[in-house]
Amino acid sequence: MTWLITGGAGYIGAHVARAMTGAGERVVVLDDLSAGVPGRLPADVPLVAGSALDAGLLKRVLAEHAVTGVVHLAARKQVAESVAQPTRYYRENVGGLATLLEAVAEAGVRRFLFSSSAAVYGNPDVDLITEDTPCSPVNPYGETKLAGEWLVRAAGEAHGIATTCLRYFNVAGAAEPALADTGVFNIVPMVFDRLTRDEAPRIFGDDYPTPDGTCVRDYIHVADLAEAHLAAARRLTAPDVRGDLTVNIGRGEGVSVRELVTLIGKVTGDPRPALVEGRRPGDAPRAVASAALAARELGWTASRGMREMVASAWRGWQLHHGG
Repeated sequence: MTWLITGGAGYIGAHVARAMTGAGERVVVLDDLSAGVPGRLPADVPLVAGSALDAGLLKRVLAEHAVTGVVHLAARKQVAESVAQPTRYYRENVGGLATLLEAVAEAGVRRFLFSSSAAVYGNPDVDLITEDTPCSPVNPYGETKLAGEWLVRAAGEAHGIATTCLRYFNVAGAAEPALADTGVFNIVPMVFDRLTRDEAPRIFGDDYPTPDGTCVRDYIHVADLAEAHLAAARRLTAPDVRGDLTVNIGRGEGVSVRELVTLIGKVTGDPRPALVEGRRPGDAPRAVASAALAARELGWTASRGMREMVASAWRGWQLHHGG
């Protein structure tokens, strides 16, 4: 097998590329470098700079590298940005996927792994979100991921492509500091950013129907997520695999925002009290995965806990931001 990883120079993509090459898989990366960093990749991994919207480039890459499977991570992924720029999100996330699937079908590639998101579920009022929980996304980003799943399954059925969709929950941490998330869009780096600027962390709402009043989320270490991709890719290579698998990737454990902020204070040595502000629109009180299907179908379970996520992310933050 030779795997094309789109978005493979990004935060998650680079971890996936390293996990797969470390396990002996052949990999080539396509990344438009809008968020990707070439230095994250192992030196022997070919990097092609370009977009999944470029049909001619895709055709050449698939042929020149004799690609036999695709891991599609390339996408825009910021919720607030998707609300402000919905047409851009549909064009890049859904349009890019459609262009890629056309090229994949034409090239005879028969294995396709799609990076989806727990955002497809919206805000379900359930204790654990299973893969059968109804999908009702509440923002354009989540809509594009759900539409992407539909498209992947339809193309798979039409062209005989075995497909898998991985619905990530909240990703944090780093396998090594150089691979850390350099953006300030997710809660862990957002708290780091406030502390680095000598400001108190913020909690948006403490009156939710949860044990401490703050939102509860499921966090997954990015290295565990990368290993889930490897397990899913290898499952796709089995000779008898047909059709589609859709699976949650999380730990199945809830952590409240207040618990997370307290842990970050302990890890960073800056335990200042958080400022409580008003709720943000659209935040669900609780979003925790059922991870049972991933264990059963992929033979995969997360092995890293919250302290390791926060400590590894902090080491990466210090490297990239001079903290």
